[in-house]
Amino acid sequence: MTNLAHGRTRWVLIAWLFVLSALGYLNRVNMSVAGSSIMQEFHLNQIQLGWVFSVFTLGYALFQAPTGRLADRFGPRKILGLATIWWAVFIGLTAMAPSGIAASLVILLALRFALGMGVASIYPAANRMVAGWIPSAERGLASGWIFAGVGVGAGVAPPLISYLLLHGGWRWAMWVCAAMGLVAGLVWYLVARDLPEQHAWMTPQEAGHIRTGLPRVPAGASAAALPWKTILGSKEVLLTSLSYFSFCYSANIFFTWFFIYLSTVRHLDLKSSAIFGMLPFLLMATCSPLGGGISDYLTKHYGRRIGRCGIAVVCIGFSALFIALGTLVADARLASIVLALGAGFLYLSQSSFWSVTADIAGPSAGTVSGVMNMIGQFGGVVAPSLTPLLAAQFGWSAAFLVAAGLGVMGSLVWLGVNPERTLLRAPVMASAERI
Repeated sequence: MTNLAHGRTRWVLIAWLFVLSALGYLNRVNMSVAGSSIMQEFHLNQIQLGWVFSVFTLGYALFQAPTGRLADRFGPRKILGLATIWWAVFIGLTAMAPSGIAASLVILLALRFALGMGVASIYPAANRMVAGWIPSAERGLASGWIFAGVGVGAGVAPPLISYLLLHGGWRWAMWVCAAMGLVAGLVWYLVARDLPEQHAWMTPQEAGHIRTGLPRVPAGASAAALPWKTILGSKEVLLTSLSYFSFCYSANIFFTWFFIYLSTVRHLDLKSSAIFGMLPFLLMATCSPLGGGISDYLTKHYGRRIGRCGIAVVCIGFSALFIALGTLVADARLASIVLALGAGFLYLSQSSFWSVTADIAGPSAGTVSGVMNMIGQFGGVVAPSLTPLLAAQFGWSAAFLVAAGLGVMGSLVWLGVNPERTLLRAPVMASAERI
């Protein structure tokens, strides 16, 4: 492993953040794939299942900023290591949840809320890792690879959970997810370090490359956390958060209802639903690092305004277009492809959110990205519960059109973001990385 990591230690850590990201989303989407079985065993209707989806996202949203602050204070290595233990405990308790008592739904809701609390730490802690380990010119690609794990985890979930459902039931599927999380967390804790200079694999050449590529901050700025007033009063934080609300709203329809939509509304069988249900997530996995690479290239040649903001405007706009067009397609398989393209274009913009928050926040990147993700994830809270209500009242086309409309808004607000306006006091960029 040492030889493999020679001069590339930062990318080894990004690769393992990709793994944790994938497992986090596997734990998120597994309930969606197992939803029909859980509905039958717990005697739930679609509205109640929507509550189960939403309460996870509520716990996930509320603990974004707190876990980001913890990652800034205690380091992402410890926080993510503890988080994987938390996941395993509450996924295991979910596997043991009783279904034959009056309070079974309440117990299920409480367990999913607690699981969401633990999973909340992944991306704020990962962004803190990016801020300390990744030069500014490489942050789009690094964030893209981390969020490629979203597509991989969510894409693996339909076939994996479907297989486990057929051969052992949904409870067995939960135990498998818990075990994988524990193993990945142990490897992370053994391999990761909070700072490059703490890592035994670090070479002088890589250390120098990282050091010259990081934004320089004034004396004392790295020791003190940014005040909440500074974060919440930033136009850039508020606008990126508003756009991320629309992003998470659309994404969570795919994470929670897309598999069920294909099987119950488009009438695909379990096998076809599993295959076509993978498409959005495979495109997410592909487009996330692709978008990050494009963002870095455009940033290097045309500046952050084009490279970070421009790609977000264009790609979120095209995502809204494809989501809207998907409602007009009669053929189930073609409709699933068109909708999947909407998810792919959405994830071409993913790295913009996280690169901008890492650049403007520096050592407080965990907190700032946590605030953005907290506000954004309230879109994820609303979507799972509002979608079946809209579908019941106005049809599934209306439910997807609402997501498309929010996407248009999410695209346009990026026009007001200035990615050069840092939250730190008078930073000076290293000359090698000036844009």
